[in-house]
Amino acid sequence: MVADATRAEEYKPGPPAGASDVPASLSHVACVAHRSAGAEPYIRGVPEETPVAFTYNGSSYAVMMATPSDLPDFAVGFSLTEGVISRPAEIASLDIVTHEAGVELRMWLASARASALSERRRRLAGPTGCGLCGVESLASAVPPIRPVADGITLAPERIIAALPLLVSAQELNGATRAVHAAGFFVPGCGLVSVREDVGRHNALDKLIGDLVCRDIAGATGFIVVTSRVSVEMVQKTAMLGASVIVAISAPTALAIRSAERAGITLVAIAREDGFEVFTHARRIRAD
Repeated sequence: MVADATRAEEYKPGPPAGASDVPASLSHVACVAHRSAGAEPYIRGVPEETPVAFTYNGSSYAVMMATPSDLPDFAVGFSLTEGVISRPAEIASLDIVTHEAGVELRMWLASARASALSERRRRLAGPTGCGLCGVESLASAVPPIRPVADGITLAPERIIAALPLLVSAQELNGATRAVHAAGFFVPGCGLVSVREDVGRHNALDKLIGDLVCRDIAGATGFIVVTSRVSVEMVQKTAMLGASVIVAISAPTALAIRSAERAGITLVAIAREDGFEVFTHARRIRAD
């Protein structure tokens, strides 16, 4: 296990303590490939899947199964979309600590944010048997979604052109064909960030973490994901402030309703020959 690092006054993007000990994201394994010409030994690239624990001020918060790459981005993005922080500077320090069982993202929060998280924990651990706990739990599963600003408008051709660019930027998926990606496109600049993970939510959290640490506003571009769109994906898009999300697969009905309420343009079933717009279609126009 990696020893604790000295806490700094403000977290700044960069390699945290222990980052060099994180498992590789790509492994190579032996298999037998059966093809039309017969069977033969083959070496296949596969992505790693590792338990990643999020701890704040010494207390465990969540464990996610994830690809152990871009972990500083994951720490910031997850903390932001979970509402633990509102900006990266509220993470006073981040240590990446490797254990035999997985990886810990050990964060220390600024005092005000730490107090807010502590109060939130007390509310969640409130009295049981009151008849309201189930109702409160259900409400917390789909919290009120943050409305987004007007954002950008896009020509259909720009969306279609973004799809192959994201595919070509997926280095880990190119080696494994087994991970999702989330990319952020800015009109006039192209693909400014892409992150990959075995989990679609994780890929989006990593992307958001990278963007906010680089001060790239969500309203300046649009998100493209290589997955379906669930309500969580819409919530994370709203947290970033992006007004358009594009997916290669279909959305859920709850995701559509949530995007409608948030003012987000939800584009899905995107292919090189077209796509479908489910909400706020005014942002997609040929002119």
